[in-house]
Amino acid sequence: MQEQQHAPEKVIITGISRGQADFDYTMQELGELARANNYDVVGESRQNLDRSTAGYYFGTGKVEEIAELARAVDATTILVNDELSPSQLRNIERVTKLHVVDRTQLILEIFANRAQSKTAKTQVEIAQLQYALPRLHPSANKLDQQGGGGGLANRGAGESKLEMDRRVLNKRIARLRQELKDADVGEEVRRAKRQENELPVVALVGYTNAGKSTTMNGLLGLYADHPETKQVFEKDMLFATLDTSVRQITLPDHRKFLLSDTVGFVSKLPHKLVDSFKATLAEAANADLLIQVVDYADPHYPEMMAVTEKTLNSIGIENVPMIEAYNKADLRPDTRYPELNGNQFIYSAKDPASLAKLVELIESRVFADNETNTYLIPFDQGQLVDFINRETGVISTDYTAAGTQIKTVVNPIQAGQLRPYLVEDEQ
Repeated sequence: MQEQQHAPEKVIITGISRGQADFDYTMQELGELARANNYDVVGESRQNLDRSTAGYYFGTGKVEEIAELARAVDATTILVNDELSPSQLRNIERVTKLHVVDRTQLILEIFANRAQSKTAKTQVEIAQLQYALPRLHPSANKLDQQGGGGGLANRGAGESKLEMDRRVLNKRIARLRQELKDADVGEEVRRAKRQENELPVVALVGYTNAGKSTTMNGLLGLYADHPETKQVFEKDMLFATLDTSVRQITLPDHRKFLLSDTVGFVSKLPHKLVDSFKATLAEAANADLLIQVVDYADPHYPEMMAVTEKTLNSIGIENVPMIEAYNKADLRPDTRYPELNGNQFIYSAKDPASLAKLVELIESRVFADNETNTYLIPFDQGQLVDFINRETGVISTDYTAAGTQIKTVVNPIQAGQLRPYLVEDEQ
């Protein structure tokens, strides 16, 4: 028997314009977020207000209008372009008799559906519980819905159930935070081991669906052994990747760096979610170089870049050198690529020549303090020759009566380790 496919839930998207320049863009993005969560957008309603109303977010007349629109298009859910207060959410649902989902809840739902690793699932659940906590209400409790003459007693029972629910959520949040803390300790150990070799760290950051994972997979395809086993998930959809993936890139001259692919950003990303994902973004915080991948084919890319920089600043990632990498140039007619102008690089992640040029750019930034030296290694120090061949950028090797003479490129740490074997006239 064939499995039945459930039709997507019909929704209308709504929002208030307070004269902000990016309102149209955020409403368009709300529609994209809805489709990313398998909703069918069948209508839209907007209102111009100086500020949202305390009780209903919209004006009361607008709420009735939205309810009529929803009935006309058979929508069962209303999506709102801001985070609603608990009372606003309840009041809109009471008037419209429809399910209401604000932007924060929608993003949390997407993250919950996309999370794959235990860490990502834990991070999302913490954010969901923190969102739900202030929205608990006695009306949601069966104890508070009972009829009969004991109104006061029933109300008290509902309030007791509410307090119990709050305690349960708080305990769950505390337990999940401890699990996350324990997982973070393990990741810090792994991160420290990676940094023992003093490998530079390059982090891909940027807006969701800008092409970070495609860029990473392209670089792996060019420079990794058995790249098919190291590819990260990529798809043309919002928030395809929630977990940070770290891969080692080994260049033809044996120089190496670590490349990390991080979770994408979006406008009005919930603060609780950002806080939960701080640990996931630690690779970016500790990076030697950030590459902000930009969807150059999207006309709203300047707003996307502003959101990315604001989000990075909000989690304390500042003063890290950054390359602005304008991806998807192949989708822009009459755009030349690859092309470099200072820290701005125009490219296509699907173009091998672009990726090779991007690696040259990375090399010029992260290997700037490397040295080219010649070392004479005694024949009884074969393990040192193996280390040089494995970990440094060997240029040439000669065998002399005194030992193995190797000209190679080393980083400052390696230069210090090999200093006793340095051929002085090379300096």
